[in-house]
Order: sequence, then C-alpha cells, then structure tokens
Amino acid sequence: MRETPPNETPPSVVGIQLGLATKLPMRAVEEAEIETQAGLVGDRYHGSRHRQLSVQSLTELAEAEETFGEPIDPLLTRRNVTISHGVVPRTPGHRWRVGDVELEVVRDAAPCKMLDMEIGDGARTAMRRRAGVICRVIEGATLRLGDPVDLGET
Repeated sequence: MRETPPNETPPSVVGIQLGLATKLPMRAVEEAEIETQAGLVGDRYHGSRHRQLSVQSLTELAEAEETFGEPIDPLLTRRNVTISHGVVPRTPGHRWRVGDVELEVVRDAAPCKMLDMEIGDGARTAMRRRAGVICRVIEGATLRLGDPVDLGET
C-alpha cells in the first residue's frame, strides 16, 4: 500500500451522506453500515451491482470550486463519502480502503445535470473529472467520521 510521506497526514473521512431517493436532499450521518457487495445501508443504490458507494475528495472539490468560482457544498454533490484530502483513485479495478471498508474502483462518477439545478449553472462542467468515483464494496464494515483512508498504491 502507498505510504504517507512523513510530513503529510493521511486522509480521513469527513463526510458520510445517504441519498434516500432521487432528487431528495442527501442526509449527513456520523456513521453508517457498508455491506459487502451491497453498499451503504439506507442509500438508494444499496444492493446495486456496480454503484455501491461513491467517494469524493475535498482536494478535488476545491479544484472544482476554482473553476466554478463559488464554494460547492459537498452534500450537494450527491456523493456518499467525502475524504479530507488527496486524489481519489480512478483506475478501474484499483483497490483501496476507507476505514475498514475495502473498495474497488468501477469508474469515474459522472456529474449529473442536477448539479446545475442544485448548485448553479456551470457546476456540472466544473465537477467534470473531479466528481469522485463509483466503487464496488469488496469488504464491508461500519464507517465513521474520522476513519483513516488508505488510497493504495497509485
């Protein structure tokens, strides 16, 4: 696994969000159960085959904010997990850990048109290639705010 340089703190979980249904606001929680091969319990994608968990990074969100010209609330991006910093792995098949949860990257998360409606015109474009990733859950566990993140070898 990728080692964190001595001057750099490892990323951690700073947000966990559930989407109960399409177009309903995301609900922030302090902890959640992530099930193997099923995803986030209580989320609208729970049980799906490939879109089991979505993850974004505040580092990439800050880049999108520069392009967009305004702050972007992580809850409005509709991603399940937000990590403090770093670049989320994007290579399909890459395995990494968020807390005790082992993930496998499926694909980039494509920003949807709801971003322009929820955040403002141009948000969808600003989020392109910065909207996080969609993952499959290889090993589930309880995920909590503050849990460490291991991005794996990049």
